[in-house]
Amino acid sequence: MTSHKQHKLKMFLPLYLMMVPGIIYIFVNNYIPMAGIILAFKKYDYKLGMFRSKFIGFSNFEFLFKTKDALTITRNTLLYNVVFILLGTILAITIAILLNEIRNDKAKKAYQTLILIPYLISMVVVSYVVYGFLNSQFGYINKTILSALNREGISWYSNPQYWPFILVLVYLWKSIGFNCIIYFATLVGIDKGYYEAAEIDGANKWKQIIHITLPSLKPTIIILTLMAIGRIFYSDFGLFYQVPMNSGALIDVTNTIDTYVYRGLTQLNNIGMVSAAGFYQSVVGFILVLTANFIVRKVSKENALF
Repeated sequence: MTSHKQHKLKMFLPLYLMMVPGIIYIFVNNYIPMAGIILAFKKYDYKLGMFRSKFIGFSNFEFLFKTKDALTITRNTLLYNVVFILLGTILAITIAILLNEIRNDKAKKAYQTLILIPYLISMVVVSYVVYGFLNSQFGYINKTILSALNREGISWYSNPQYWPFILVLVYLWKSIGFNCIIYFATLVGIDKGYYEAAEIDGANKWKQIIHITLPSLKPTIIILTLMAIGRIFYSDFGLFYQVPMNSGALIDVTNTIDTYVYRGLTQLNNIGMVSAAGFYQSVVGFILVLTANFIVRKVSKENALF
């Protein structure tokens, strides 16, 4: 090793040592569990364990895709996430731009805190807040709003047609704050000189947003969207299981891959089939990330992840 490399190693050694706990955590938490993929191809026997159980090829996948559940969980997981990505991105950017326009620092910090608080609340707590609104006998909507309008109360937890809208609303209320703060941090870093020059040229606020703000946010939008697409076949378990209170009447609109895997383990105890569902989830998510990144490379090479 040359003296130059030794010098660089010595200079960056504290940083390398700081990386070690993170690398160990990622290896233990993210890579070692990958060995469990083998369960998707086996008929799991508790006596024999993971490696000695009988190998059955793609039988678990065949069993999974022959049921109507495969279509339902794929449809629900995919469509909900598409709506979450589209509406979540638009709302987060809109709120971030509005926050950036507030000139009073105390008011700005107060709004930031209020927007972020729902993100920090446990989904269990959120589920009981929703229950407080939607309870058919004592809920705020039936007891106060519909009663004041002389409308008959609705049995919310028995009517699936309302839940796609309820779940989207709850998701946006809870999660919008996190992405909004990321977009806001990007906005704060934009050179104010661009806006001053635009004002001198007579550009109004709308034109400034179109020609300065949104192009500056483009790399952040692409990265967050690619990360969201990577998890498009994953769902928030608490949102789809806890918020509807695991109501059997709502299963067609609340069953996603994650809740299906959970129910498969707790009710059917079919480890092979739920492993196949998880493997299917991972492979499709990986393909979608590659596809999205390929499209981004074609459109804007410098913003692609790889």
